[in-house]
Amino acid sequence: MTVTTCIPAGTPGATWLNEALAGVARDPDSVTRAFAFAARKVGRAPLRPDSDPGGVVHGTVDDAARAALVVGLADAVGVGMGGATAVGVDTDRDYADRLVLLYRQGDGAERRGVLRGLDALTERGDLGPASDPAVPVTAGLDLAADALRANDPSLVAAAVGPFGARYLDQHTWRHAILKLVFQGVSLEAASGLDRRADDELSRMARDFAAERRAAGRSVPDDLDRLTHPRP
Repeated sequence: MTVTTCIPAGTPGATWLNEALAGVARDPDSVTRAFAFAARKVGRAPLRPDSDPGGVVHGTVDDAARAALVVGLADAVGVGMGGATAVGVDTDRDYADRLVLLYRQGDGAERRGVLRGLDALTERGDLGPASDPAVPVTAGLDLAADALRANDPSLVAAAVGPFGARYLDQHTWRHAILKLVFQGVSLEAASGLDRRADDELSRMARDFAAERRAAGRSVPDDLDRLTHPRP
């Protein structure tokens, strides 16, 4: 679900976001203020209230708004358009630095917005191949690694979306998936799960299930998706 489908056209939230995106196009520095005001302007409702009432798995309206701002910022600074500009600015480096600043200075919701924005850019095909990662990808991987160290389930879930599925190394990705299970987050949060799951993840999941049983604790149903033999 995109932000355009979760904020009805003509509402104050949609009007604010359109104005914020236009402002970022004129002045990329304005993204910092827009990021801080997003939740106040568009709300914090879950994108899929029926299946994800907390907005942990699929995100919230303000996540989507901030993701749109991340994409708008990429367009404003010219990410992926050939390196240095006429005034000598390395656009990819400039963009990466801006993302890092938004993430590091932001609260948990703003950090989710950066990660969800990287997802949107990945789905749009703007970040290039995993075999030769561009500067924004390298920066994004550092941010995803930071999110995966957090105890906030919504941050972990945001780190295993399309960006994480495409760019995280297999070792990190496996541990991220098990952390979702440990935190009780649905594996629906993990993009590309069936494509990336392998025998080693199945083994890790079986060991985790055995530890839970030995401790007299319940085994999450989601582990079944990981313990089945891989083709």
